Amino acid sequence: MADDVPVGGRRGGIRRRLGTLRLRVTPRSVRARATLAACTVVAVALTVASLAMLSLLRANLRGTAEASARGQAGVVAKLAAGGRLGKLVPLGDGTDFVQVVDGKGQVVAASQNLTGRPALPQVPLPVMEVPGLKPFGIEARQQITSVVVKTPDGPVVIRTGVSLRAADDAVSTTALTLVVGCPLLLLTVALVTWRVTGRALRPVEAIRSEVAAIGEQELHRRVPVPRGEDEITRLARTMNGMLDRLDLAGRRQRQFIADASHELRSPIAVLRTQLEVALGHPDPQVRVELVEGALQDAERLQDLAADLLFLARLDAGPTGLPTAPVDLAELVRVAVRGRDGRRVAFTLDLDDDAVVPGHHLWLVRLVTNLLDNAERHARTAVHVTVRTDAGTAVLRVQNDGPALDAEDRERIFERFTRLDDARSRDDGGAGLGLPIARDIAHHHGGTLKVVDPAGHPGLAAGAEAVELAGGTEGAGGAEGTGGTEGATFEARLPAPGVPAQRSR
Repeated sequence: MADDVPVGGRRGGIRRRLGTLRLRVTPRSVRARATLAACTVVAVALTVASLAMLSLLRANLRGTAEASARGQAGVVAKLAAGGRLGKLVPLGDGTDFVQVVDGKGQVVAASQNLTGRPALPQVPLPVMEVPGLKPFGIEARQQITSVVVKTPDGPVVIRTGVSLRAADDAVSTTALTLVVGCPLLLLTVALVTWRVTGRALRPVEAIRSEVAAIGEQELHRRVPVPRGEDEITRLARTMNGMLDRLDLAGRRQRQFIADASHELRSPIAVLRTQLEVALGHPDPQVRVELVEGALQDAERLQDLAADLLFLARLDAGPTGLPTAPVDLAELVRVAVRGRDGRRVAFTLDLDDDAVVPGHHLWLVRLVTNLLDNAERHARTAVHVTVRTDAGTAVLRVQNDGPALDAEDRERIFERFTRLDDARSRDDGGAGLGLPIARDIAHHHGGTLKVVDPAGHPGLAAGAEAVELAGGTEGAGGAEGTGGTEGATFEARLPAPGVPAQRSR
């Protein structure tokens, strides 16, 4: 049955087993892995360096012995060549023996320690290491050098030997030192790496333990930031920045839920009261009026629920905004056309070149919210301008209503904020229109803010503004609004490819 297993299946099983074994053998902690890696690298480096040093030392000592042997052989060769070689050859410094052999293998001359000894075995190479020559009374290994010289009596072979005992002792001592010292050095490296790595990772462990201890109700806590400007310090700051955003998001969510509960509680209570009174009232006409009022409150609840769902969708973030071109001027025309016959007069100044990429329905909502807000606060007139400005489509909505104080320019974009709470409730406003418009602007790459008025015939100076990324900021401070009336909303949407602003 084992023969029926495919080769690929057996190889896959072997790879899985090897992977499992590697996971079991590999240390799990970063500290242990760093120490093991450092020790491995140092051990390999020490091994290579030790072998190289021993090889160089041995070669250097052998070279010294060879030079000494060649020097002695040269001295003897000069004597032999001049016919002045006697039976006894004096030894030079560092030379162990000298033996001169003629072509018949007879010893012609020799050093005192080889006098009366037979000829040494033939050495096949000019320079060669020979073990101890015990028959000749020589124990240590020898570096033998053979030189052939012509003499008046014929050619002779001069063999000189230099002991390698000192070289062998030096190599052995060095090897022993390395055998003892390298493990000690490796142990020192391991201890130092373990301590240094542990000290370096201590802030990481502090960050981990603090993050692990932070619960969903403790987002105000922060991880400790170590001193310095290294990677761990930047990690701690990044982690604290993330916790800041989570804390802010959590507080906004809790505030949003509390505000939504408050906003829903009152209309539901009024609706229930109206229905209870209508149910028990004997007059049919009063019951009809109460039911009509309840229906209006139900419509307000429906609008409020739709706004809350839309805000939840915006907070979740879009998976990807459509990039289809949207004619901003046409959106304004359609939105204003449905407001004919109302108490406020709308005047338009539109540039048909203002085409922006984006979500059509969301941009409709942005325009509608701005027009609703302007109409709600205007006395008699609302002026809407659409123009292009160097790659930006600019939407400006200006009304002649009450003045907007400088300190309220940002507050009006907070959710459920009403500058005139009673009137807003009567008119059906929940304080979500401008926040929704700003979020839509942000999702299209822009911002929403209040700017100084640009002025228009028939309108008082004063402004609320929406500004989207891609254009110059037109927002001003408190100057220009004191003592004036009206508000202007200015939207700047990125519009790639639009021409620069044309003169009018």
